[in-house]
Amino acid sequence: MKYGYPILYFDGVCNLCNTAVQWVIKRDKQEQFRFASLQSEAGQSMLMSYFPEKSKMPDSVLLEIDGTLYAKSSAAIKLLQMLGGVYKLSVIAWAVPRFIRDAVYDFIARNRYKWYGKRDSCMLPTPELKSRFLD
Repeated sequence: MKYGYPILYFDGVCNLCNTAVQWVIKRDKQEQFRFASLQSEAGQSMLMSYFPEKSKMPDSVLLEIDGTLYAKSSAAIKLLQMLGGVYKLSVIAWAVPRFIRDAVYDFIARNRYKWYGKRDSCMLPTPELKSRFLD
């Protein structure tokens, strides 16, 4: 799918993921990113288009840019680079092999509910932020 702007898909019931989205919103001075929880209609539509087999659907942060989907550590690094400023230094993380970066990502992802907790429902954006969320 192409929306004309980068979209960050996240686990809407994960406290760590919601905190990360708030962190990005505060630092995205150009308001270039849009957001959608994986549980939302937009998130489910994206998952079905990229992963028609339900068994292969990822449970991770995904960043979609012009029809290219970045997952796990690659999504995080690409997002940081796009924020600019000091975050552009994250380019050095590409030097770490993806299997190592993703192993660290997977370890945190497996433990995120235990360490940070889980919500009963997805975050509702404030009226000021509503335009930045797909649904």
